[in-house]
Amino acid sequence: MVNYLAIETSCDETAAAIVEDGRRLRSHCLFSQTVTHAAFGGVVPEVAAREHLEVINQVIAQTLKEAALTDKELDGVACTLGPGLIGTLLVGISAAKALSWSWDLPLIGVDHLAAHVCANYLETDLKPPFVALLVSGGHTQILHCRSYRESEVLGETLDDAVGEAYDKVARLLGLGYPGGPMIDKLAGTGNCQAFNFPEGVVSGFNFSFSGLKTAVLRTLEKLHAPIPVADLAASFQEAVVRVLVRKTIEAQKRTGAQSIVLAGGVAANSELRRQLKEQSPVPVFWPAAQFCTDNAAMVAAAAYFCPITGQEPLTAYSRSKDRRRHQLDSSRNQ
Repeated sequence: MVNYLAIETSCDETAAAIVEDGRRLRSHCLFSQTVTHAAFGGVVPEVAAREHLEVINQVIAQTLKEAALTDKELDGVACTLGPGLIGTLLVGISAAKALSWSWDLPLIGVDHLAAHVCANYLETDLKPPFVALLVSGGHTQILHCRSYRESEVLGETLDDAVGEAYDKVARLLGLGYPGGPMIDKLAGTGNCQAFNFPEGVVSGFNFSFSGLKTAVLRTLEKLHAPIPVADLAASFQEAVVRVLVRKTIEAQKRTGAQSIVLAGGVAANSELRRQLKEQSPVPVFWPAAQFCTDNAAMVAAAAYFCPITGQEPLTAYSRSKDRRRHQLDSSRNQ
């Protein structure tokens, strides 16, 4: 039995969790800054870092209390190294380093994108290989996960990430921040065939969403009041989901994977889940809603299944690294 305490501060969520053997959730505590950043229309890095500093000790203490565990019953401390906002990442890394040193426990670094995929292991018996569609505010990728420690990026966005496109279109429609949940909810009341928005024409398994965002803007400029906001939201979402589902299923067929998993904040999107489940020839999995967005439970799972090794000292990084080059620990999980 292995218990890891994990810390997540890559963006605007301060979270800590304790997970046993990479799957059993012992406790999870999260402080969200969504209300704070909504006033700015997006995340302000300096504000986010300061809020992490104010609450991180309380979040960690509450996590230990809920699990009814002491440091003597832990086997390691894990934290997100990146990609993310450098200032916010450093808050979590510094806290993890301090606890690791004071408790004399191993310090385990985790890649944020790998952690999102590992959220699918929580409270399930899911095992690789599978194809993963990772969709969030900062990233859009199709991955072929051959094992716990080995994954290949088959395709990714060449410009805006899906979540970023949702936020920008929501702003155009006057819906506020964060845009993803608002568009998803509003789209349920609209006509998805009202506007024929184009897919980005990109070869292979790559994506492009900047043109779609521009198409929404140009359509808005031509419309007269009253603006059919629900129809615009539904038509935009249909164009996004259509290309995501089509390319993910193509990747599954190309690789022969026997399952598909969703990961990242946009994995909570109801239309994406519905269409992928209906059209996929293989079983589709996704995390519980609370583990789609940034959280520490997924970090603890990643610390168990695919920790970053060979990087000394552990440092933060802001941009996505090629996970094919990561040396991942596979001693427990062949």
